[in-house]
Amino acid sequence: MRKILCFRIGGLHSRILRLVLILLIVTVSVNFGVSLYQARYLSDIVSRTRDEQQTAIKSVSGQTIRQLTESSLDKSNALQAYIADEMFADVRNDVMVLKQLAETLFEKREGLAPYPYARPDAANDGRLTAQVLSEAGVDDADSEYLGIAAHMSDTMTAMCSHSSYMHNCFFGLADGTLLCVDSYSANKFDASGRLMDFPVRECPWYQNAAASRELCYSGVGYDTYSGKICVTCSAPVEADGTLVGVVGIDLFLDSMEAYVSAPSGSSYLSIINSDGQAVFATQGNPLFTVETAENAADLRDSAEKELAAFVTSAMQERTGLQTVNVGGNAYWMAGSPMKTVGWSVISLIEQAQTEQPVQEMLSSYDSINEMARSRYTSGRTRLRTLSFLATAGILLLGIIAALLVAGRIVRPIESMTADITEGAKTGKLFEMKPLYRTGDEINVLAESFEDLSKKTQQYIEDITAITKEKERVDTELSLASDIQSAMLPHVFPPFPERKEFDLFAVMEPAREVGGDFYDFFLIDDDHLCLVMADVSGKGIPAALYMMIAKTILQSCAMLGRSPAEILTKTNEGLCSDNEVEMFVTVWLGILEISTGTLTAANAGHEYPVLMQDGSFSLRKDKHSFAVGGMAGMHYKEYTLRLQPGDKLFLYTDGVPEAANGERGMFGTERMLEALNAEPDASPEMLLKNVRKAVREFVQGAEQFDDLTMLCLEYKGNRNGQLH
Repeated sequence: MRKILCFRIGGLHSRILRLVLILLIVTVSVNFGVSLYQARYLSDIVSRTRDEQQTAIKSVSGQTIRQLTESSLDKSNALQAYIADEMFADVRNDVMVLKQLAETLFEKREGLAPYPYARPDAANDGRLTAQVLSEAGVDDADSEYLGIAAHMSDTMTAMCSHSSYMHNCFFGLADGTLLCVDSYSANKFDASGRLMDFPVRECPWYQNAAASRELCYSGVGYDTYSGKICVTCSAPVEADGTLVGVVGIDLFLDSMEAYVSAPSGSSYLSIINSDGQAVFATQGNPLFTVETAENAADLRDSAEKELAAFVTSAMQERTGLQTVNVGGNAYWMAGSPMKTVGWSVISLIEQAQTEQPVQEMLSSYDSINEMARSRYTSGRTRLRTLSFLATAGILLLGIIAALLVAGRIVRPIESMTADITEGAKTGKLFEMKPLYRTGDEINVLAESFEDLSKKTQQYIEDITAITKEKERVDTELSLASDIQSAMLPHVFPPFPERKEFDLFAVMEPAREVGGDFYDFFLIDDDHLCLVMADVSGKGIPAALYMMIAKTILQSCAMLGRSPAEILTKTNEGLCSDNEVEMFVTVWLGILEISTGTLTAANAGHEYPVLMQDGSFSLRKDKHSFAVGGMAGMHYKEYTLRLQPGDKLFLYTDGVPEAANGERGMFGTERMLEALNAEPDASPEMLLKNVRKAVREFVQGAEQFDDLTMLCLEYKGNRNGQLH
């Protein structure tokens, strides 16, 4: 045995040294092999887990995106169809107001002096002005109609100035003259300053209404003086069975843009008319473009069969969310019909755009996994090098350190692998454990998995929150409906101690809340006030306006005023600061119970129905203008005498205008048949008979107007006799 420096060579020292060296080599080799095996095993687990999670993410995200798209696109489309339909209904109502006003004037023309009118003046350009034009060879001074029609000038100007979509309105007369209101005075002169002729009776809007003798809509065209693209709504005006002319309003497509819009920035919206032509499309729409009526194609005859079939279906019913392939691209589409004009609103979005967030999330997920793998590989190499150096430098401590390091690596990896495998099967959230807090690459890998798991959980929670918000909105609408119902008298019989009359009423809103309302109350012991009203518009705005109108009407009635005075005062109250430009049609009557005398006034409402001599019939009273539509109106009243056993039936236009799936209306004739089927029945049974007849007629078709009715049976004074 020799001693070299401080080391002893040979003997027991050499054997111990050789044993330690052998143990070191074996330990390093075993640890190296185990580490290599564990690393490969972990990489395989991570790779399989990544593939399984990607598959799960694609499946769950695909279903979620489909549900969100269906909820957003389909319901938003239905809402936009409702809004667009309301806009066309407003146009229709305004045209009908002009028609009724014109026919009233011509019915009374014998007592009317000609109203002054003027030709266009270029100095009025930019201001709403009533102007007269004529066809070539026609002198407006010779017109027998123009002096009567000119009485409408102020009303037409007021309607345009108070409307957000009316930029003009006009009255084309059968003698070739035209009364119009617009702000394009200068455009009516040619380059030489001569007033240009206007071919009144050659215009499609005139010819269509004159030929059909009913309200109609034209195709897309260009306004003669503004040059803007528009759709025209027109209606014939008749007097004594003779066509006097045609009234109309142009609906510019830029006004339509302010009313309807696509559900989101990546989706597009369009409106298709009854001829299958696109009359409106939001900017950038990849499938639908707006062209004039003579150039526009019928999309129902498109070479793209799926698109043609979808447009045909959307014209008839709400389609729900559907996949439509056009030109090699897949689109999600939803369509809803517009009941008022028989058109349809179609929303679409490219499926590739909706799938982009999923692809970005998967790309981010792969990037996180690759970064974790790279960090793990780098750390593993560094750890192996340190193990070799520690083992070579310190023999016994190297063996212990190698064992500790191996244990430190294996246990967290096995636990992490088990957690990942369990999460892939059950969806359990991956959580950081003290075992993983090693301070090295295993710690980094565990943090990466925890971060990815939390982001996935947050994604699911966001979807859940969106669903809860929808449920909250539905709950608030239900509460609004309950509040509105509570505002109306709903306890029957309402005055059980009064035997002089029997009374029953019902209101069924077409939406969660509506604009119809009825009311009845005793002004004093001998006077009963009856009210039936219909607010313009639908939904929550109409319901709020209804409550205001009902309160004002009742307040004025309780002051002891006559029906005409009540409507006049109510009109003043509603017209004051009426920025929403809504109005309400009202029939109001006050019954003197002791005598059976009924004093009533009608502000643009439906005709009342009376049962006298054993059968029901319409009482065609004279209408005044709707309440809240124009300040300064005065209303006229009339008187009826009810005998014991007579009945009065009041209703809103939701009854005669109830529509079935074939777009037919219930009508007043069917309503009278339902009432006369059992004319001696109680008021409650009469209303049930009418409701039953309406339901059988509509056959489950969706209704867009409220169903409101009231029936009064007069039984005489307290002794059953009249004073």
